[in-house]
Amino acid sequence: MGEDGAVTSAPQCPDGPTPTPRLIATDLDGTLLRDDKSVSPRTVAALAAAEEAGIEVFFVTGRPARWMDVVSDHVHGHGLAICANGAAVVDLHAGREFVQVRSLPRVAALAVVDALRAAAPGTSFAVELTTGINYEPAYPPFFKDPGARVATAEKLLHEDTDESAAPVLKLLAHHAELAPDEFLALARSAAGEHASITRSSPTALLEVSGPGVSKASTLALCCAERGISPAEVVAFGDMPNDVEMLSWAGTSYAMGNAHPDVIAAASGRTVANNEDGVALVIERILAERTAQQA
Repeated sequence: MGEDGAVTSAPQCPDGPTPTPRLIATDLDGTLLRDDKSVSPRTVAALAAAEEAGIEVFFVTGRPARWMDVVSDHVHGHGLAICANGAAVVDLHAGREFVQVRSLPRVAALAVVDALRAAAPGTSFAVELTTGINYEPAYPPFFKDPGARVATAEKLLHEDTDESAAPVLKLLAHHAELAPDEFLALARSAAGEHASITRSSPTALLEVSGPGVSKASTLALCCAERGISPAEVVAFGDMPNDVEMLSWAGTSYAMGNAHPDVIAAASGRTVANNEDGVALVIERILAERTAQQA
């Protein structure tokens, strides 16, 4: 049994065998990655076997492109990844080049800042651009981004507003006292008309994207370009920012360590990220495919 009481010997699957997918979409942190941010040898082998069998693999994450080094050595096939909760499609084979950007309009970001300052005093902000991140003095600093500019969100968003300005991928909002789900509900109520708001951190850290931008909507666009239907997609996730993607995919799995909303949205459940839950399902899919072909 896992720490939460879930059975760890096999995934809880949708009724009947899982159809052989054309694409696997997997979150990274808390899903594909172990807690130490490594990709286990078993998972590396499963991803390679899936692509050898003709199944595309998309990494779909809240991480920015510059933090994709954790999987850069395990990229096969086309090498595309959906980053920043759907705000960017990145080619990991081409030096993390942006293939598509779905930006957060600065006017919308400013409206969210105004709404959250009023609804949740004490909120601090960071602004994620295609060129890097900048944040307010009160925002928890990123150890990976020592060159970040520090200023108020209003100043960061008002500057360089001409057409040459780097696009805003997402706004991050942090609160030191509110519970994570409480902060999310409050923010969606106060500012949801201006942007898409979600979270993936265990802390009260929200991620704000452009209206209609999510992992699901960008994955849907990528799949449509390839003639892949939702029924041909298997998706994996663990946190609220995965809910739309898991609901959209024809077959989806919540990790054994997943948030309750994720478990409710998914059609199946696998074991925790530290127990290679993604690999376990991929292995079963490929074994069923082999049996069907025999």
